[in-house]
Amino acid sequence: MDNPIRTIVIVGGGAAGWITAGLLAAEHNADQAVLAEKPKLNICLIESPDVPIIGVGEGTWPSMRLTLQKIGISETEFLLCCDASFKQGSKFINWRGPVSAQGAATSTASDSYLHPFSLPIAQHELNLCPFWLPHQQDVAFADAVCQQFQLAELGLAPKQIATAEYSFINNYGYHLNAGKFSQLLQQHITGKLGVRYISDHVTAIRNHQNGDIASVCTRDHGDIDGDLFVDCSGVRSMLLGEHLQVPFISQQHVLFNDSALAVQMPYATPEAPIASCTHSTAQSCGWIWDIALPTRRGIGHVYSSAHSSQSAAEQQLRAYLSRDFGAAAADKAEFRQLSIAPGHRALCWKNNCIAIGMAAGFIEPLEASALALVEWSAKTLSNQLPANRAVMDIVAKRVNRAFLQHWAQIIEFLKLHYVLSQRAEHDYWHDHRESSSIPESLLEALQLWRYQVPSAQDISHSDVLFPAASYQYVLYGMGFQTQLSGSQKPSLQRKAQQLFQENRQRIQTLRPLLDDNRTLLQKIRLHGLPTI
Repeated sequence: MDNPIRTIVIVGGGAAGWITAGLLAAEHNADQAVLAEKPKLNICLIESPDVPIIGVGEGTWPSMRLTLQKIGISETEFLLCCDASFKQGSKFINWRGPVSAQGAATSTASDSYLHPFSLPIAQHELNLCPFWLPHQQDVAFADAVCQQFQLAELGLAPKQIATAEYSFINNYGYHLNAGKFSQLLQQHITGKLGVRYISDHVTAIRNHQNGDIASVCTRDHGDIDGDLFVDCSGVRSMLLGEHLQVPFISQQHVLFNDSALAVQMPYATPEAPIASCTHSTAQSCGWIWDIALPTRRGIGHVYSSAHSSQSAAEQQLRAYLSRDFGAAAADKAEFRQLSIAPGHRALCWKNNCIAIGMAAGFIEPLEASALALVEWSAKTLSNQLPANRAVMDIVAKRVNRAFLQHWAQIIEFLKLHYVLSQRAEHDYWHDHRESSSIPESLLEALQLWRYQVPSAQDISHSDVLFPAASYQYVLYGMGFQTQLSGSQKPSLQRKAQQLFQENRQRIQTLRPLLDDNRTLLQKIRLHGLPTI
């Protein structure tokens, strides 16, 4: 039991496998001749040559910048090699409603809002929500507290060509080509971080007497032994689910979407604008994602098969495509069909095996939480890597507790988008608002938020994926009403007005200084970003 952890075997590639391998190698010096008191950690990644990457154009959170920097990849190289662009948040279109039974909007007002990546100005100094509420008819919440709202709406980039790699003016993540991303990670991590790569099929799994995994058997390379195994085998969950029999907890009774149609569409012209936010447009029984890369747009319709037929979903997706690409191109588009089993494993770590990525769970692509949870899992494993088998179960218990807390918050936060909608054209939206499908914690929070604004005190655990500001952006973007009693101190009111004014001034200052996304990406291609 006191055997030291010397060899880690990762089963499965893709973003989950390679991010895990890269962070482990970068943190634990797998590429260097190390001192005797810190022996080299041997990392081996086994990837089936026949399993395609599911990626249909991915969106990341700003955390990806730190991940790439930690692994040692140049941001310029990443942007160019992965056909990547800047993502400054998520724009939600037609989510508020109401929509009539015939599917027509009953209001002529613009029905969109932004969940930006930049936090409200001086949020650690003062929560601006109570001071914005009296003015909510005049200015959107995100516009009042964050400079990113207007700048992203204008299609402006989050930084300048003179801004150093991974630094920013407005916080940002990326849109990227998932296949090219995995290729870049593989080349860098095997070439510069010393990770061993095996392209082969895993045919069997062998155990020690205590139930730990001893080795995985491959078709062409024989048995691969390890002290710790990482399951990145995707939805199959070959090690944690199939072999160790950790049960899967479905969440389809809370979040109904279980199907998707995806397509990649070229721009009409090479100079077409590149949107700097993921567009999420609500439909009668789901929503359509629209992710802008430099060379194409990745578009897909996520829907509930219990509420919509595939043909109806296809019809709505083609109608969406026809607005930007024309009826002829929309009619010719060929869609990939994807199935989603919304839920997660009861644990992510059992014995000497931890699952990361879709092997541990997946809900739906709303708010792009999948890659963010991969990053959290890989960083947590790297930071808390047990020294030996004797303490592994203690670490696993802690990680499992945080894993379930993160899933509970992801489910609650995604459900919030549906619960707040007033769309009424289909049972899909009514069913989402049924209290029986809403987590109790969310029901309680919504009751509380009718009389006080969301704050950090509403989140019961640390290291959260969605801070209180995210709830504020969605709640007030969706038109939620909070009735505050009493008034604020005059000194705080003056401070709030000062911050609102600073935000307006900052927007006016930055507008003429920032390029649009395509222009900045073209400059990066020519000159590269400054290195730190």
